[in-house]
This record gives sequence, structure tokens and C-alpha cells, in this order.
Amino acid sequence: MKDFSTRVAAITGAGSGIGRALAVELAASGCNLALSDIDADGLAGTAELVADRKLAVTTDVVDVADRTAMQAWADDTAEAHGAVHLVVNNAGVALAGTVEDTPMEDYDWILGINLWGVIHGTKMFMPHLRAAEEGHIVNISSVFGLFAQPSQSAYNATKFAVRGFTEALRQELDMDGGNVSCTCVHPGGIDTNIARNARLDKSLADVMPGDQEDVREGFQKALHVSPEVAARRILKGVRRNARRVLIGPEAYAVDALQRVLPTAYQRLVPLSTKLL
Repeated sequence: MKDFSTRVAAITGAGSGIGRALAVELAASGCNLALSDIDADGLAGTAELVADRKLAVTTDVVDVADRTAMQAWADDTAEAHGAVHLVVNNAGVALAGTVEDTPMEDYDWILGINLWGVIHGTKMFMPHLRAAEEGHIVNISSVFGLFAQPSQSAYNATKFAVRGFTEALRQELDMDGGNVSCTCVHPGGIDTNIARNARLDKSLADVMPGDQEDVREGFQKALHVSPEVAARRILKGVRRNARRVLIGPEAYAVDALQRVLPTAYQRLVPLSTKLL
């Protein structure tokens, strides 16, 4: 996709952060929007930001972990807009805690949103993308889809899985030679609500210095790239049909570290954590 004008983009997690920034950036390019989020108030706020563009904009409160709801949203979006050209599976949450002590229910929660949300968005919209003259899927992984860290087993599991899922999908689409492609995005520290809203298990104290609020504050301080910068970087990647998009200096540093020290980095990260 080189041009977003008159196209239709469906974005999950559009109520804030990268999802909201993408909606605003796409609207400025003349793209019609189908926006979803589980946060109705946030979703309404995003809709207000693009209301003066005189574009077709639909909003739906959707839980991406709900397969039936995602199927209905995809079909309703295609019916309301007549086509879907771009799908951004952006909705995501964070969870920190040790493998031993993190409750299974918390693993179910994060897997449902971060991984199944991506799978649902890809599968449910694929027939509609196929039916359009061109289509592109953007799946948001993370810098934590490139390397692992103590306390991040659940988040790592979902973001590594999104990476593998998307890279396999891209190869299948390449082999198919059709009109649909995809990109995997690995953001570093983007200033969104994800750290503020993260679930922090008490076992986090076993591997990270300070109490839960100290850790949350430390995570938040590391988020220094604006969602607007991230959105522009993502759309640039779509235009050049990139396989992978790295966002922020941390993402480039971690990518280089993992390439140079693919297993040895696992010794370095715990040591650096102890020095904090």
C-alpha cells in the first residue's frame, strides 16, 4: 500500500496510544476508519479527534480476545465501509511477575489479548482483505519479541508468538503472490498507558529492585518515544512493504544485542538488573 487515501483501515486498541495516533495520522491521509477498543470513553475520544475530517468513521467496543465479537466486528466493518484494506492488530496489555508465582488466570488474560487478539484480527479480516484490490496487516509485537527478560515471561511469550505468527504469515503471503501483505512491528519505549495499566504480581520483587510502584514508575520513565512518532514509522513501513519495523533506540540496540549475543545476553540481563 503506497497511498491510504479513500482506503479503509481497521484498528484495534484505538482508544489511546499508538492506536489513537494511527487513527489521526491515517485520517490526515484521507483514510476511512473502523476503530475498536474495549474502553468506550477512550474510543469516543479518538473519534472526536478525527470527526472534522469528513471521513467514514465507525467505532465499536470490542474485546479482541472474544472470537465471536471479533468475527462480528470484521464482518460489520466490511459491510459498513464496503471494503477493508488495512488491519492493525494493536490492542495489548502488560503483565510482570515470575513464572512460578504468576497465576494461570493472568497468563490466560494476556494470551487472550496480546496473542489471540492478533490471530483473531488476522483471520477474521483476511477474507475481506482478499476481496479488496490491496490489503495489508500490521501486527504489533514489541522489543520483548526480540529478547527475553526476568519477570516478563507472559509478555515475552505473547510478543515472541506474534513475531513468529507474523513472519510465518508473511512467507505464506509471499508464496501466494496475491494482493495481501503484512508487517511485524517491534516498538521500544513508547509513551502509552501500557505500563500504567500493567498487572504487576507481587513476585516481581523477587527479580526487580523496589516495590511495585517503583517498578511501574521505572517502566514509565523508559517510555520516551511519542505514539505519533511510532504511528508515522509504522505507516512508513507499510508503504515500503517492510517485513519488520523497529521503533526507538532500544529496539535497534536490542536487535543488535540479540544478533551478536543470541544466548549470552541471557547472562547479561540478570546482572544488569541486580545493578539497578
